[in-house]
Amino acid sequence: MLNLTKEDKVLLLRMAREALRNKIEGGASISINSLHPSDNLFYKTGLFVTLTIKAKLRGCIGHVDSNEYIYTSVKHIAESAAFRDPRFPPLKSKELKDTIIEISVLTPKIKIENIEEIDIHKHGIYIKNGHQTGTFLPQVALETGWNIEELLGRCARDKVGIGWFDWKDSELFIYEVIKFDEEQLGLT
Repeated sequence: MLNLTKEDKVLLLRMAREALRNKIEGGASISINSLHPSDNLFYKTGLFVTLTIKAKLRGCIGHVDSNEYIYTSVKHIAESAAFRDPRFPPLKSKELKDTIIEISVLTPKIKIENIEEIDIHKHGIYIKNGHQTGTFLPQVALETGWNIEELLGRCARDKVGIGWFDWKDSELFIYEVIKFDEEQLGLT
């Protein structure tokens, strides 16, 4: 399993912040090679970037699977969370200083046959119904207080775009995350 060091986490958060700053203010990105990343950042896996301002969601975008290395995808996903999340207007320059960046690196997803395999306190869920898919990170259940059936129903309806109970006729997967943010690592 992927084991990110504190240095890996700090580097990813700094790269995400730099991507946002460069998009708003302009400027050139520094080369990853000049930063001497560990081999962990050359791993291909799912990743989400969540932005909050004063503990309120300001953007969250990501993907469960990836053909990109973590160090490459973190920049693109951070920009998408800030400027392309359809729930929010693009991040403004004046908001950047108050924005807290959180990164969730996903473990590979595992197909399950029974919802009793889901530990709502540690697993994210991924529902696949034909070509339609949707996911909730593990922190969603913790933050909302939803039980497992409510989590599955809301994911089916709101993320996959199928009926509330149609998760019962869908493929179900679980995954875990390595979650860290700027406050946690003293970068604010």
